[in-house]
Parts: sequence; C-alpha cells; structure tokens
Amino acid sequence: MGMTEITRFAPSPTGHLHLGHVASALAGWRAAMESGGTFLLRVEDIDTTRCRPEFIADLYTDLEWLGLSWPRPVRRQSAHMDDYRRVLDTLAGRGLLYPCFCTRRDIMEAAGAPHHAPDGAMVYPGTCRNMDAGRRAALLAAGVPYALRLDMARALGLPGARRLTWHEVGEGAQPCQPELFGDVVLARKDVPASYHLCVTHDDALQGVSLVTRGQDLRAATALHRLLQHIMGWPAPRYRHHPLLCDATGRRLAKRDGALSVRAMRMAGMTPQQVCNAAGAPDHISAVSSAVGSH
Repeated sequence: MGMTEITRFAPSPTGHLHLGHVASALAGWRAAMESGGTFLLRVEDIDTTRCRPEFIADLYTDLEWLGLSWPRPVRRQSAHMDDYRRVLDTLAGRGLLYPCFCTRRDIMEAAGAPHHAPDGAMVYPGTCRNMDAGRRAALLAAGVPYALRLDMARALGLPGARRLTWHEVGEGAQPCQPELFGDVVLARKDVPASYHLCVTHDDALQGVSLVTRGQDLRAATALHRLLQHIMGWPAPRYRHHPLLCDATGRRLAKRDGALSVRAMRMAGMTPQQVCNAAGAPDHISAVSSAVGSH
C-alpha cells in the first residue's frame, strides 16, 4: 500500500488559467485521489502589483468546472505576510541575510559578463555582501530601497548543506547545487517575500508530501531544499512534469496570451475536451461524479 499523498496546486493569479495550468492541477489532483489523500488549492498572490481579485474568482470557477474540489478555506499568501516575515527575521538573526541596495543596472555593470542561474536570472556578483557596517547603516537610515539576499556561502557552510538531495519520483535521489543561484533575493520592497521562501514555508506548513509542478521549476528544487534544510522543514517528494507547448514549440504562458480555460469554456468546450487538450483524457472518468453536475 502506497503512502497517502497531500498535494497542491498553487497558481499565481496574474492572468487566466491556461492548459498548462490544467495539466499541473490534474497531476496533483490525480496523485492525491489515487492514494486516498488530499488535494489542496493555494493562491500565491504575494505580488500585489500583478495579482488581481478577478483572476482568483475565475480560477475557482475554472477548476470547479473541471470537476476538482479542495478543502476550504484556501490559503492566500497575501493574508499571511507575518508568517514570511518571521522566517526572514529568523534567517537575519542567524546572519544568513543581508540588505542589497543595487539596482538592476548596478548588477549588470558590476557583473560585466554576467553568469546566469538555472532559472535564467543573473547571478548576483556580491557587491553589497561585505559592505562596511557604517555605510550600510547610513543607507538604511536614508531610506534607500533594498532587497534582502541569502548569503549563499554562509548557508552552504551549515552542517549538511553541501550534501543535500531531493527525491524525484521515478528517478530517486537528485543532487542539489543551490550555489548555482548565488545570493538569491528572498524579499524586496515591492514583493516583501519571494516565491522561493513562500512556497517552501507553505509546503511545510500544509504538510505537502508530494509536489507536482512543471519541469521549468526542477532546477529551483535545489534552492528549496536548502531553505528546508536551514529552517528544519520536512522535505516533500517531487514530480516535475513536462511543459505543454504551442504549435511552435514555445511553452504556454499567460504573458504570451495562451488560450485560457475561461475562453474555452465560454466557447462551448466541455470539461472532457479541455482535459483531452491538456493531455489528461481519463481525468473526467476519474471524477465523473464531480463533473456530472456541470
């Protein structure tokens, strides 16, 4: 008998759900249902400049129309900023964070020929890491905007930090190389807690045992494992699924205007047809009782 899984689908409401989201949601749903477990919905709306209430309402409608259900209340990250602040305070108290006053232009100029992390972001050259304490205090007192960065070298100096692995379903233990991300930003003025920090905190808090998500986030798992290790959070297992692409081979994304579930629903497509298009043709039979009312 396999373990009972707690899985989650955690979209950021910056646009309407598309088929890539459907594939991801169904992967988590099926893993939970097949094990007699629990499927959670989480709304990752920390970025209040881009997230909109109407997108949250629409994602509920879309998922219910597809036959998915989940326990209430849904965790909305924007309502739990104190939780993330406590984590940041803990990291700061252990000397693992430092304020960075660099602008993007500063970073590009300092880096010269910049290195890029596995997620495509520029690796920070460390300009503010060893800043004189007096200058740092003066900049803070002057109200100069800053980000909070993880001191990667210090974090990797913690016992066991350089021997971390994660468990990928079907593949086993995978080596972690969080150092490839450099001193990542964990908070900044416009987004007071980063995706990396919030997602690892919430997976631990909600007891998620299996994280199902797209292949584009596979490399970031090394960074998430480091944060779990630092904070003493449990490590879930992971299953990274292939990304859905359009006819040109480009992955579906909200910013590219990928055809939305809402548009397909309003055009008269059935839940079965949408699931077929998302590569999950047997989803509907698995939840026929939930879909039957639509």
